[in-house]
Amino acid sequence: MPPIIKNNSGSELNSHLQSCELVNGGLRAKNICKRSLPGKPLISIITVVFNAAETLQDTIISILKQSYANIEYIVIDGGSSDATVDILRQYDQAIDYWVSEKDRGVYDAMNKGIAACTGDYVGMLNSDDMFSDEHVVRDIVDRFCQTKVDAVFSYLNIVDKNDIKKIRRKYRVSTLSPALLRMGVMPAHPTFYCKRSCYEQAVIYKTDYKIAADFEMLARLLIGQRIVWSCLDRVTVIMRSGGLSDSGLMARVKLNREIVRACKENGLYTHWLFLALKIPIRLVELIR
Repeated sequence: MPPIIKNNSGSELNSHLQSCELVNGGLRAKNICKRSLPGKPLISIITVVFNAAETLQDTIISILKQSYANIEYIVIDGGSSDATVDILRQYDQAIDYWVSEKDRGVYDAMNKGIAACTGDYVGMLNSDDMFSDEHVVRDIVDRFCQTKVDAVFSYLNIVDKNDIKKIRRKYRVSTLSPALLRMGVMPAHPTFYCKRSCYEQAVIYKTDYKIAADFEMLARLLIGQRIVWSCLDRVTVIMRSGGLSDSGLMARVKLNREIVRACKENGLYTHWLFLALKIPIRLVELIR
């Protein structure tokens, strides 16, 4: 494993600014490309990042610790101005492909990541998230191989951003159904892994959504493609609190507006009153 570096030094930012001509890297730059093997399908994991040098290293390390060996790791950076690129360079030998360039937001970056993938299955691990243990990817791949489903998802713990041992919410959605989507309830996106062929058929995340393009994508996969899914009954991801959909009242209002729009675009009728039905579910997550 590459050595761990510190992120609180101004010299790292200066180093990035002085050498910003190098905007991509990874094993592919050295013509090292992974592929699926008998009994070991290639699984692609995408991390989207922007100015997250304080947490990115935890994400990378949690992937490097996985017991499943055939992982293709892709990192898409939106042109960070902190030490993010320094960290990517530090782990250049462990990342299959990374790029740092300006983009049109998180969903544009996800689309770039999917386009860069070559694995049979694809999932996202955000730059402030971590796998819960070293056997997560092994268990996901085993479920795919055993059940022949299109998608696998699982559970997630939301923790205090300053103390990851302090659980703030236990996100436990065990089904993907039209009824739950009408209430704005979906499996945790960082736990969702899907066949790459399904993403290719769905085309792209819609970048005119600001918060709920992941919700719209799941609705499109379920309603439009009728994907077959399986829930892995365990926690696989630890997520630090915060983020686009957890940043105040106005963000929640925008989220719900986009959920209503996503349902409408995918042939599901919903209403603001239906969305209120998810409140008891969220309360249960807080007191579990």
